[in-house]
This record gives sequence, C-alpha cells and structure tokens, in this order.
Amino acid sequence: MPGHADLRFRLARPVDAELLRYWDEQPHVVASDPDSDWQWEIELHQRPAWREQLIAELDGRPIGFVQIMDPAGDPGQYWGEVEDNLRAIDIWIGPAEDLGRGYGTRMMTLAIERCFEPPEVTAILIDPLASNTRAHRFYQRLGFVPIERRLFDEDDCLVHRLERTVWEG
Repeated sequence: MPGHADLRFRLARPVDAELLRYWDEQPHVVASDPDSDWQWEIELHQRPAWREQLIAELDGRPIGFVQIMDPAGDPGQYWGEVEDNLRAIDIWIGPAEDLGRGYGTRMMTLAIERCFEPPEVTAILIDPLASNTRAHRFYQRLGFVPIERRLFDEDDCLVHRLERTVWEG
C-alpha cells in the first residue's frame, strides 16, 4: 500500500542524467512538458543557490523528479519579473506504473512543505499546460488557485499559486 512506503527526496546527481533523460521520453512526461530539453548532463553539475533539483525515492527506488526554485533569483528569468519570497515547483513521476497510486500527492506535499520551511516564503507558483486539466484538478485539490494564462516560450500554461495562509489554514 502506498501509504506505508517511505518516500523521500535526495539531491539529483550527475549520475541521474540517464534516468532523467529516459523519463523525459515517456509519453506521460512528454504530454506534460512537450518541448523541454532539460540538458541534464549540464544542469545536474550545477548547484545554484536559487534552485534545488531532487529525486523522489520510494523505499530507495527513484520514482520522480522535483525542482524547487526561487523565481526571483533565476538568472534566466523564466518567470519574468516576480515579487521576492516566492517558490516555483516542477514535478513529475517517471515510471508510468507509478501513476495514480498517490505518490504524486505525497511528492507534492513534501515539496510544498519544503518550500514553506523558510518563514519568509509567502506563496508557490506552478505552470501546468493550459490543456492539462488533470494537472489543474490535482493542484487545485492541494489549494493552488489559477491566476493567469500565460505563454512560456511556446507553452500555453495556466499558472497556479498557493498562498502560505491557504496551506497553513
């Protein structure tokens, strides 16, 4: 039963590049992020202060990826100009057989708790594709509220925001 398994995050390492590239090719991952090349072989060697890249492990077995970033600190300005004290999350489950088992909810809960550990963080952003209504329902069940439809490069996204007060309330 998923509730009894030990789910933890660990830092993603360069040795994870092959696994992450494989996950990137899975149809369910492509459907949620069709145009991205994460350049794992380069990115996993970097540890900038504004970003954490994590592997979710279930009883020691890798099942997913989570990126937590400070969007105001991102030198690439993916989110554009944003207020200070926010976090943004990218998340996915790699193996298709692990979908629909509650692991995504547990991963997201751990990621949200991690984001709100610093007391100054006021809210979290997430940018699922506008067409991914399943993801919208998932995030909204956790308290995220849609705030704007926006293009990121060529991706049409529905940006959601979770306020600390909502999470803690």
